[in-house]
Amino acid sequence: MLKYQQIANQIEHYIEQHQLQQGSKLPVLETLMENFSSSKSTIIKALDLLEKKGLIFQVRGSGIFVRRKSRRGYINLLSNQGFKKDLEEFDITTEMISLEIVKPTQEAADNLQIAKDQDVYHVKRIRYISGQTLCLEESYYDKSIVTYLNKQIVTESIFDYIREGLGLNIGFSEMYIKTGKLTDEESEYLKLPTADPKLIMESIFFLANGTPFDFSKVTYNHEQSQFFLLGTGL
Repeated sequence: MLKYQQIANQIEHYIEQHQLQQGSKLPVLETLMENFSSSKSTIIKALDLLEKKGLIFQVRGSGIFVRRKSRRGYINLLSNQGFKKDLEEFDITTEMISLEIVKPTQEAADNLQIAKDQDVYHVKRIRYISGQTLCLEESYYDKSIVTYLNKQIVTESIFDYIREGLGLNIGFSEMYIKTGKLTDEESEYLKLPTADPKLIMESIFFLANGTPFDFSKVTYNHEQSQFFLLGTGL
């Protein structure tokens, strides 16, 4: 993880640990430079990252302030860290349907920028929120990057394992959203009638060096899902 990302994570942890509310003022730039023994440019990059995530806002001449979403239970559409953090006050559990090493579909190979004869981990799992089905998730992980997965990792947090267990730096993501109607298989997993409306989010996740490692499709239960976006200016 790059220095500015580490600093951003530490500031975010500080905000959460102290339960800072909307409008709480953070230390000024010079104090942050001193506290983290870092250059001005590194601190600015960390603050920019936090601002893009919607965690702070900066007012020229006034300072750096905490920004908090006002509604509980909403998933950040622009987050590339998974939605468990947005829903941490709820009981989020995972059921693994399948975990296997396979050859990728053409779609997965294209999005991961790999050959079709290359091995990938194919993961299918259901997420629950307070015992109710939240979404069905199907993912392909490039096995040359994510070298090992097991049931425990899959049912807890794959991204935490990638960051902490494998020591990889997760960089950015691309997300594509579309609507449709549930198939028979999807309706069975989500416990909804066939042809009910669905929202599908396709995501490609990249390492900090720009290498794609995960292509995922998440189909949300329309009765349990709600989303938010935080604008960062006009």
